[in-house]
Amino acid sequence: MGRTQNRPLPLILARELASNVATAFLVLDRDGTLIFFNDRAEQIIGSSPAELGELSEEEWRALLSVERLDGTSVPSEETPSSVARRECRPVLDTLVYTRRDGHRMTLVVIAVPLLAHADDLAGVFLVFWET
Repeated sequence: MGRTQNRPLPLILARELASNVATAFLVLDRDGTLIFFNDRAEQIIGSSPAELGELSEEEWRALLSVERLDGTSVPSEETPSSVARRECRPVLDTLVYTRRDGHRMTLVVIAVPLLAHADDLAGVFLVFWET
């Protein structure tokens, strides 16, 4: 997970913030690649950054299934991170995440676009709270 020299500054700073907070925090680049997650987020994902490395959007989405509170599936394009990337706006939702090992969690998730300039999306950070 270490090509920070080629990353836009907002992603480098988001990674630094994530590594220094106890809140579950993930950092995605503009393409949806998972480039970093902190220790608290390990509990959600079920693996460490060292074990997984950087993951494409398709790879990291396969780690978790996502449902609404009523049990309906959330398509990839409707997840908070996808909406935040596509529409360049923050998204807040409460969803049920299930890891591949069957562990289910109801989480409040906030996805916030990281803009390098007014109209230049660098990536998205996600913050999770277990309810």
